[in-house]
Amino acid sequence: MSDVKKIATRESYGNALAELGSEHKDLVVLDADLASATKTGVFKKAHPDRFIDCGIAEGNMMGVAAGLAAAGMVPFASTFAMFAAGRAYEQVRNSIGYPHLNVKIGATHAGISVGEDGATHQCNEDIALMRTIPGMTVICPSDDVEAKAAVRVAYEFEGPVYLRFGRLAVPVINDRPDYKFEIGKGVVLREGKDVTIIATGLPVSNCLEAAEKLAADGIEAKVINMHTIKPLDEELVLAAAKETGKVVTVEEHSVIGGLGSAVCDVLAEKAPARVLKIGINDVFGESGPAVELIKKYGLDADSIYEKIKKFAE
Repeated sequence: MSDVKKIATRESYGNALAELGSEHKDLVVLDADLASATKTGVFKKAHPDRFIDCGIAEGNMMGVAAGLAAAGMVPFASTFAMFAAGRAYEQVRNSIGYPHLNVKIGATHAGISVGEDGATHQCNEDIALMRTIPGMTVICPSDDVEAKAAVRVAYEFEGPVYLRFGRLAVPVINDRPDYKFEIGKGVVLREGKDVTIIATGLPVSNCLEAAEKLAADGIEAKVINMHTIKPLDEELVLAAAKETGKVVTVEEHSVIGGLGSAVCDVLAEKAPARVLKIGINDVFGESGPAVELIKKYGLDADSIYEKIKKFAE
């Protein structure tokens, strides 16, 4: 996919905020001294009067965002996923989740693809943490088109939303006229009868590549882009599981508590099926080039193909 346009979803986040800010005067952006990295600097340049740098004080930033939401504004609180979901968890839970305030959390630099910053910054636990907060919507877009659409829909949605973005440029796969983003509705990218691949975020494009390789072996894989982990598209998951009998989940996140766990929760209760969870296997990451880390931790197209081929046979 070297000839395909690539862009990091954190770039999409910044661009979408700047555009939305021109349309909606109640939109305000907060950052924790990382505007150049989270790309909220794009919004700051366009709308400096509605940008607040809270400094390296993420917990306080969530409290400020809660106050702004209570006053009728629509705040997007932005920082790295490790700090948004990790360091500020208590404030997100108690100040935003508990009163169910209309705060949007833009969490960039999620997952192993943060690269050289290493294990301390590679947050592979954020989806699990945010899923457990009652009423929190959790979204993990797969490319530029989807990330921009997710930001717009999050603004229009009433209630707290956790948006997960990446540092590494990823292929644009949703650039088509009929694309529609809807919270809680997965997107079927490829039909298949032998196995279902349910993926979210960065690995979605790799799963499409893997499906092509599987097809060459006579294994037809259904590929679903599950951009919303909570609320999960249970109807689509159940229908796909009943159709193929085998389900594979793929995520740039721990196999504990993320997309795989959400899918298993549904299937165990309503339609038991064989499931293979592909993700980060209960280990911390390490420092290194993002593309090499993705390969080492088994999230590249070839690794996904090999695992699914063995599982589906």
